[in-house]
Amino acid sequence: MALRAPKPLVLGTIQNRPIRPESGIFGPASAQLRATWIPETPLAFFRTRPLAMLANMNGMRVWAEIDLDGLTHNLAVIRQLSGPGVRLMLVVKADAYGHGAVGIAHHAVRAGIGALGVGTSEEALELREAGIRTPILVLGTVIDEEIRACLVHDVHLGVHTSDRLSQLAGLAAAMERPAKVHLNVDTGMGRLGVPPARALELLRKIAQSPHLELAGIMSHLAATRGALDPSGQAQVRSFDAFLDAARAITPNLGWIHMANSAGISSGLGSRYDTVRPGLAAYGAMPNDLPGAEHLRPVMRLRSQVVFLKDLPQGAPVGYESTWRAEHPTRIATLPIGYADGLPWRASPGGAVLIRGQRAPIVGRISMDYTTVDVGQIRDVAVGDRATLIGCDGGETIRLGDVARWADTIPYEISCSLGRRVHRRYVGGEDLPVPSQSVPPGVLGVPRALVPNRPPVQA
Repeated sequence: MALRAPKPLVLGTIQNRPIRPESGIFGPASAQLRATWIPETPLAFFRTRPLAMLANMNGMRVWAEIDLDGLTHNLAVIRQLSGPGVRLMLVVKADAYGHGAVGIAHHAVRAGIGALGVGTSEEALELREAGIRTPILVLGTVIDEEIRACLVHDVHLGVHTSDRLSQLAGLAAAMERPAKVHLNVDTGMGRLGVPPARALELLRKIAQSPHLELAGIMSHLAATRGALDPSGQAQVRSFDAFLDAARAITPNLGWIHMANSAGISSGLGSRYDTVRPGLAAYGAMPNDLPGAEHLRPVMRLRSQVVFLKDLPQGAPVGYESTWRAEHPTRIATLPIGYADGLPWRASPGGAVLIRGQRAPIVGRISMDYTTVDVGQIRDVAVGDRATLIGCDGGETIRLGDVARWADTIPYEISCSLGRRVHRRYVGGEDLPVPSQSVPPGVLGVPRALVPNRPPVQA
């Protein structure tokens, strides 16, 4: 007999009262269950609350500690590099580069950032649902069906075509609320955005529409070294020329932003009134650009030893037996694999930290497990913490180290962390007054890196 889902959604009953996913009885799994209907379930199932039982455990297979004090520190460094009066639009796309967008956004708002940048409308709406009221910009593009929800929830939208402007203006008129748009000017990225000459036509269209509000003008640097690269300098000149022409059309251009982390580091932070830090806010800098040494990693990726095995000389480990013991040794198995975001290519060459010492990864990384050689580390025991990113004793493994072992970029490592990696937020109790600039030198940033410029009017 076919079952039909009741409305509203009911997952079962306890003491004759309906249970719905939003009640939170399923703990961390409730969000995934909100769109899933299941038939009435025996009361005994709810008494056990399987996932809730795990939430009360002290140990986890794999977890990421997110250091909110580190985030505060990095935002202060970015303020120094950008100068007073510059608005920080923190980029939290891709779940804040794997750090957890909702938790990061709430703390960043408390720390005084002026706006948030996301990659999709769904990411923007998730933040709105989590109570974030700070301006949010979808840096990319949206599909037609998403536009109404974005307007309802006051989400800023990047625009790239005349047709999209017409669509936004018509919907905004019908809804009797303005559409806030940022004109994306393609100065050399070649991905999204409008070439400068065509962008001037779109700017006139925005200025003439009573239903479109020009909230900003933006561009995006293609060079990973920002203005240190000749192509980056050419993009800046193109963008500046466009802005000069744009001011002849309308005096109010809204927020002007081009500098990402690489742009901020290479001297563009003070050039316009808004910056868009991404990776730098989380403690890394593309290509180890200037200022990287003053940032603090925000993420520490941890696991634990779940099994120890003594191996004789010549014994193989892992798929295809790509590694064999050169001498008798001890192998520790960690319950983290490429399904959790540890890159398959990080072996051979990678390592983890156990008891403050480096343990090389041996054998191929599998979906759920990683094996490391602990033969030279004394007294390793089941339950010992393993650090895959972060510090242990006097040793440190950085995001960039893992990326180098895997022949990729730091962005990919943090963004690839799987749903089995629990995020634990630590710190964040003490915040500086966000309206005050941190004096040069307080955080160790050389005065030469701090631009001397008058405040930019918001």
